[in-house]
Amino acid sequence: MRWNNQTRPSEFILLGLSSRPEHQKPLFVLFLIIYLVTLMGNLIIMLSIYLDVHLQTPMYFFLSVLSFVDICYTTVIIPKMLTNFLSEAKTILYSECLSQMYFFLFFGNVDSYLLGAMAIDRYVAICNPFHYITIMSYKCCVLLLVISFFIPFLHSLLHVHLMNQLTFCASSVIHHFFCDLNPVLKLSCSSTFVNEIVIKTEGPFVIMVPFMCIIISYLRIFTTVLKIPSAAGKYKVFSTCGSHLTVVILFYGSVTYVYLQPLTSNNVKDWIATVIYTILTPMLNPFVYSLRNKDMKQGLGKLIGRIKPQLRGFYAKS
Repeated sequence: MRWNNQTRPSEFILLGLSSRPEHQKPLFVLFLIIYLVTLMGNLIIMLSIYLDVHLQTPMYFFLSVLSFVDICYTTVIIPKMLTNFLSEAKTILYSECLSQMYFFLFFGNVDSYLLGAMAIDRYVAICNPFHYITIMSYKCCVLLLVISFFIPFLHSLLHVHLMNQLTFCASSVIHHFFCDLNPVLKLSCSSTFVNEIVIKTEGPFVIMVPFMCIIISYLRIFTTVLKIPSAAGKYKVFSTCGSHLTVVILFYGSVTYVYLQPLTSNNVKDWIATVIYTILTPMLNPFVYSLRNKDMKQGLGKLIGRIKPQLRGFYAKS
């Protein structure tokens, strides 16, 4: 293993989910299927929204961006995982590790801010329906989108910059399947005090901003729903929020479990929770939104209706 000025290795070794040789090919097949399903599912959601005029509303605008970010999010992690499953070295260059860390933090936080923006959209639609078009205007949507990308950009840049200031003169083996903050911090032989302070202060603040938007929005939504006299009316309102709420619980539940653990924690439960919010949630999002949302079902039906004649024409020519 080569070292640069005795301060950092030229590369790290990612141990992955399992070090047993007999597990590598089955894990490769499993995560390849998950990755392909994630790509196809989110691309179909994006196409359905783009092609259906009835779905070109603020809610589905944010959903299409969320689908795009989910594709990027999983692409940051899974391709390298797949390569390492079939490789004996399982190495990742130091620069590649920091890049992976940056984009993982960036897209992960963009995900949470988009979920917050979608919660605000649902709050306005349910609690202020007559002013919905005015409040959720094009400018408002663009502003929420800019915030959703700008804050994670600064957040990720800060953490990667601080990480790059550390020295690594001990082990170069990362006990994880990608370059996350805590596993890499454990390898540093210099003081990580500043990094840990930032993780415990700035990190929760950045994460809590969209989370508080979601909590406040849903408290107002539940208050409004309780005032609706009919059970059918309550169900109709809740059905418009069910998909979003399911995704929020999956994402924030697993993220909270992992990042509330102490820095020294490194067990199977942490890995499972990490797999849920980094890999499984982006894969499940298209299914949650398409199966629980009437408008999305209609949009998917229209997309299938457009594709079928083209496929028939293709097979007829061949």
